[in-house]
Amino acid sequence: MGEGRKVAAILAADVVGYSRLTGADEEATLARMRTLRSELFNPAVEAHGGRVVKRMGDGVIVEFRSVVEAVRCAIEVTKGLAERNAGVPPDRRIEVRTGIHLGDVVEEADRDLMGDGVNIAARLEGICEPGGVCLSEDAWRQVRDRLPDTSSSTSANGGSRTSPALCGPMLWPAPPQAVPRFRPPMSRPSPRPEAKGGRRAPLSARSSGCSTISGA
Repeated sequence: MGEGRKVAAILAADVVGYSRLTGADEEATLARMRTLRSELFNPAVEAHGGRVVKRMGDGVIVEFRSVVEAVRCAIEVTKGLAERNAGVPPDRRIEVRTGIHLGDVVEEADRDLMGDGVNIAARLEGICEPGGVCLSEDAWRQVRDRLPDTSSSTSANGGSRTSPALCGPMLWPAPPQAVPRFRPPMSRPSPRPEAKGGRRAPLSARSSGCSTISGA
């Protein structure tokens, strides 16, 4: 069977500061990673119908048929890590960044996945804060009305917030031991307005934003 295209929810996750952790205590870090994989990550992926596509050292790509289940899996894993990090010194905590995208992917004959759908999820993971989950706009549109916590919203200037909550638009760092925050990328900025005299107004006059799912 050759390659084929399909739409899938892609989760890309990576351990924050993995080189630092292994440099400080390689054996202990690897043992903790194996325990987390067998007791937390793998059961969560299986429970939510995911398939591990590939592992890259401290990183992983997972495919889901449902983006809602992908987000639920991310919530479960991130909450589990926060619980296990309680009482652990900050420099020894194992935290992950997670990116989730819903889009077109190419499935190879060996079931490996390639294409923009995978690349976007990986880029989202790369811009995420430690302990956070970043969603693309396509993924956010699908989950915002389908998960119980999406009814609350916040903005960069304030607003309502529940604990835990899925909300937007907002972009802020996740506090230590918080339940997961989920953030899609910044929306496309609007054109800079014209100021008097035909000159463009300062950048501060532009409006921009992003959607996020957050918790505290």
